[in-house]
Amino acid sequence: MSRSIRPDAVLVQAVIAGALSFAHLHDLAEAAGQTGWKAWAYPVSVDLLLVAAWRRLRTARRDRSAWTWFVIALFASLGANIATAGLLDLDHVPSWLRILVAGWPALAFLGGTLLVHSPTVPATPPQPVEEVTAPEVAMHRTDEPAPDPAPAATVPELTPAPPKPAPGAAAVPVALLDHARKIADAHRASTGSPMPADALSARLQLPAPMADAIAAELQLT
Repeated sequence: MSRSIRPDAVLVQAVIAGALSFAHLHDLAEAAGQTGWKAWAYPVSVDLLLVAAWRRLRTARRDRSAWTWFVIALFASLGANIATAGLLDLDHVPSWLRILVAGWPALAFLGGTLLVHSPTVPATPPQPVEEVTAPEVAMHRTDEPAPDPAPAATVPELTPAPPKPAPGAAAVPVALLDHARKIADAHRASTGSPMPADALSARLQLPAPMADAIAAELQLT
């Protein structure tokens, strides 16, 4: 399939501007004493320096040297356009302009060399945000079990010691002693006097040694 060629306004304008600038530079160089092929070489030198500086600015916009050579080449191109527009007598070119035209090749060569061989500083990409992680703790497993923690020191509670039975008396179970105490308390509450030991013994129907031991614990007479 063939693609149709459509005229681009920007491209047409660039061709016209380039042709006019090329012709103005040729006329200025020829008026400054550079005749023949030398007059045609000057427009090429100016345009090449302008393109080299522009390409350099595309990769490093903050490069001061690229801006400097871009301005120099642009000034040379615009200066030739203005000078050949009738503001300068091309039949009587001043000496300082002849010096500038004669020294332009060396200046253009220096600028092109610096633009091509200067290192390009790449744009630093944004650094990723590092996630703060907790430091890893190395765990070492051993066959020996960890020692048990020492028990906390406790203050013993101060409780009154139970009365010790008389020597030779029979040991009284706690439950039986509580039951006898309830009976003795009920007797004291109903009669107002302590319960006799023989009455408690008869009530509980216990052997004499056990009854004496309970009476001694309850302090019954």
